[in-house]
Amino acid sequence: MKIRHISTRFALLLAVSAVVPLLVYGFVSILSLQRGTRDSIVSGNLNVATRAAEEIRRYVSTNAELLKALAADLQNTGLQQWQQDRILKNYVLQFREFREITLFDEAGAVIASSRVGPPRVQIPKTTPLMLSGVAMSPIRVDDDLLPTTTFAIHLTRLGESAGWLVGEFALEEMWRMVDQIRIGTHGFAMVVAPDGQLLAHGDPNKKALVAQARNVLDHPLVSAVRAAQQDEAPVSREYVNEDGSGELGVAARIAALGWTVIVEQPTREAYANAAALQRQLVVAILVVLLGMISLGYLFGRGFIRPILTLKRATRDVAAGQLDTRVDIRTGDEFSDLGDSFNTMADRLIQLQEDVKRQERHAMFGRIAAGLVHDLAHPIQNIGNSARLLLRADEDPESREMFRRTIDRELATLKRFLDDLRNVVKPQPIERFAMDINGSVAEIVESMRAEGERTGVSIEASYGRGPMVIEGDRFALGRVYRNLITNAIQATAAGGRVAITTARAGNRVEIRVSDTGTGIPPERLSAIFDDFMTTKRRGLGLGLAISKRIVEQLDGTIEVESQVGQGTAFTLRFPARDDLSAQEVAS
Repeated sequence: MKIRHISTRFALLLAVSAVVPLLVYGFVSILSLQRGTRDSIVSGNLNVATRAAEEIRRYVSTNAELLKALAADLQNTGLQQWQQDRILKNYVLQFREFREITLFDEAGAVIASSRVGPPRVQIPKTTPLMLSGVAMSPIRVDDDLLPTTTFAIHLTRLGESAGWLVGEFALEEMWRMVDQIRIGTHGFAMVVAPDGQLLAHGDPNKKALVAQARNVLDHPLVSAVRAAQQDEAPVSREYVNEDGSGELGVAARIAALGWTVIVEQPTREAYANAAALQRQLVVAILVVLLGMISLGYLFGRGFIRPILTLKRATRDVAAGQLDTRVDIRTGDEFSDLGDSFNTMADRLIQLQEDVKRQERHAMFGRIAAGLVHDLAHPIQNIGNSARLLLRADEDPESREMFRRTIDRELATLKRFLDDLRNVVKPQPIERFAMDINGSVAEIVESMRAEGERTGVSIEASYGRGPMVIEGDRFALGRVYRNLITNAIQATAAGGRVAITTARAGNRVEIRVSDTGTGIPPERLSAIFDDFMTTKRRGLGLGLAISKRIVEQLDGTIEVESQVGQGTAFTLRFPARDDLSAQEVAS
């Protein structure tokens, strides 16, 4: 869309110079705000996940160290069985995370146990996770739907194997720790084992997944942590969860246990404050932008009002209202411009009068020269013939020739006067069905003598078939005569003038061509104008009148010309194919 109003351009110029920097600043500020907000939120959530991971590691390690200290008390002390049994029961009572502690000999027989009855724990058959010298079995969910693991310590006495101390450890406190982690309103934490098993989840709606031993290996953060196991740096991601909502998640590994602590928060909540601040910033920028554009537009309209006044006045002058004037009183350059415009308008009126006067003089001189040229020869012939006709010694044959000369020249004068009359007041044309071939042949035959007198051959070729149009025989005869006369006058002796008729679709064509001097291209567009001629003398009315007659008969006239090769005029008229018209023409 083109910007046509200068006030709009002025406002846009103001926007480019003042508002665009504001927009750039606002855009950069928004990007910085988004980036800074994300970095801040991710950093805070990572801090929470890292601290939670450290708390869980310390919690598990501390209890493993407690069992390790108990093992140190039991080995190399020479305690009796009932004493060992008493120590284990007291230990379980004191540290309630341990539900059972049992001491086995190397063969797997029970030596002492905190449990009344057969023990539930067993010596590990495979090498589980080692935590500070304490073997830790994978997490399982017990009958009370609580996460439980088993610690086992291999005892030695004087460098020889002395049995196993095995304790069942409940991670209920870890659940409480995870439940207490909250990020906003809907942000929760969860703990995942190395094999992808979900160990704990802070979301009450998802705790059942822990009891189901849900595997979350396909979780984006778990996958990212497993892909970078050698790198203990925290991981952060934005992703879409299984509910279809966006999440911002961070993960911190517990290297000693192989576990991963994940903290998730909906992105909508995480970026809520930033989004609100961003909206406020956008609104502020838009308000400032609108205000500056409005102010610039109003200021621009006042600034360019003189220009608009000059624009309207210029348009009026271009439309011919030369009496238009402007009244600009701004006291600056616009006032000077207004005064210059008024001076120019006054000068244009004076120049217009001068041009009209010069055009009248030129036109009168041209008409006078044309009249002298076109009338001098016929009048002189009439005068000479009249004087000779009055001589008594002339024979009857000469007197008859003088009479025919006078009649011919009088007919020439009559045609000339008719042309002048047609210029002032075109004569009405009566239409009748007429045969083109007959009307053209009549004029061609009458012009052959003129061609022979100048040494130009006239050739005619007539088309076959019905060549009937609706026209005026006398008016078209004048057109043919004008075109053929012009062709003869433009052709040197030995040249040729060709007249052809043909049927072209639903139109009839008459073509008059010559091998004359041709018409320069720059003059072709004006040859049908009144008083326009390519000859040295004459009024230049023939082609103008011919074109007027052709158009009155619903026809067209076209011209083709090449300098030095000749000119061709083509007339086209609607054909009449009905039998009644053909009968009338015949």
